Amino acid sequence: MKLIGLTGGIGSGKSTIARMFEELGVPVYYADQEAKKLMHKSSIIKNKLISLFGKESYENDDLNTGYIANIVFKDKNELNELNKIVHPEVNKHFEKWIKKQNATYIIQENAIIFESKNQNNFDFIITVTAPLKLRIERVVNRDHTSKESVLARMDNQLGDVYKIKNSDYVIHNIDRQKTKDQVFKLHKVLSKKT
Repeated sequence: MKLIGLTGGIGSGKSTIARMFEELGVPVYYADQEAKKLMHKSSIIKNKLISLFGKESYENDDLNTGYIANIVFKDKNELNELNKIVHPEVNKHFEKWIKKQNATYIIQENAIIFESKNQNNFDFIITVTAPLKLRIERVVNRDHTSKESVLARMDNQLGDVYKIKNSDYVIHNIDRQKTKDQVFKLHKVLSKKT
């Protein structure tokens, strides 16, 4: 079973691409979603976050995402510290998930494969790209946020040039039907690589 990393900058459409692969029968692990779930329910993560960011990290036993986001998207060091807490737990969860899968290949959708230096854990890496203006527009509409907020988050991610150069495959996510065609072609290629 091959392990494929699916990454791309915020607003590139990673989740949309991941769902297209799922429609073709490919198991997909959504690292960002699982990280959020673990941040809500893992006592290990909770205790470490409170120790790092203070008791305001949780309100009524619920993760205070706005409070934490406000800290980490303004300070790369704080973001790195957050990742050091959350990602080892996500990796453990992912390892358990892999054992339950039975497929030619599986995908981990993860925004920070390169930033967290995990690229060597995958057999192949796919980077999803889209024009900057379109990415900003998507995130503003999706998250009901400002352009400035989106740009601040983008500043914490590596640029497309680096990701493309260090990836095995690239999907240009601009037009839905053309994107679907790219996914289908890549699915056929990856299915033969096992």
